[in-house]
Amino acid sequence: MKKMLLFIISSLALSLIGVVGLLGYIIQSNEISKLQHDYPFYSDKLNKYTFSIDRPKDWVLVDDVAKYAKWAIIVSEDWAFFDHPGVDLNQLKITIEESIREREFTRGASTITQQLIKNTVLSDERTLWRKFQEIVLALYVEKVMSKDEILEKYLNIIELGDGIYGIGEASKFYFSKPPKDLNAREGAFLAMLLPSPVKYAVSFHKKELTDFAEERIEDILVKLRQADVYDEKERLKQREKKFYWEEDFYQKEIKEVFQGYDDYLEDSFF
Repeated sequence: MKKMLLFIISSLALSLIGVVGLLGYIIQSNEISKLQHDYPFYSDKLNKYTFSIDRPKDWVLVDDVAKYAKWAIIVSEDWAFFDHPGVDLNQLKITIEESIREREFTRGASTITQQLIKNTVLSDERTLWRKFQEIVLALYVEKVMSKDEILEKYLNIIELGDGIYGIGEASKFYFSKPPKDLNAREGAFLAMLLPSPVKYAVSFHKKELTDFAEERIEDILVKLRQADVYDEKERLKQREKKFYWEEDFYQKEIKEVFQGYDDYLEDSFF
């Protein structure tokens, strides 16, 4: 009996050592220390993400991104970002169930932390091993980096168009303004691009929102209300805004000017 108990304890100990060793290997074999201390950016020359010890000239601090725009991306990509430990267990459970049923990965269920890790230190191959590493590293990163540090690096590396990386470059390209001046609808537009930025940027190039873009932007504005980022009055105000490049932007501006003039005349003379 004692021999059996000793065997079980020894087996568990060896298994634990093996698991700890595997986790340590995953952490040490990837560039997590660089992600923690350096600045990730996309290199056109290398055609991949790399790191710099110096802050890139277009780097945007997380506090220099407008609140509504920042939250538009959060509610779109990772609603529970500030609540989970790096992995959204509820979404992961749903993904596993769907993947088993469909016998393939049906969706990523990746949090902002996981997306940051996948883009900067891992490959984008769709394998169980890569997903396992992603989960392990996400849990680790959340122990050594703050949520704001993770979010700042994520906002600076996300692809938001053909050759457009980071919210700083994107806000200048699409709206000719810095990220601190973005409104909620503009933030929702950038969030709308994220699943397939080159494809969904067609709205900008055609100067007219597609049906998908309209619906997605509206959905994100509603989510901002549901997350109490703003009140209903502000939501209605934001949904009425137009991007300067939309074809009916100037018609709307002229209409508002004349409406204001009509209101002035009515208040002043009638």
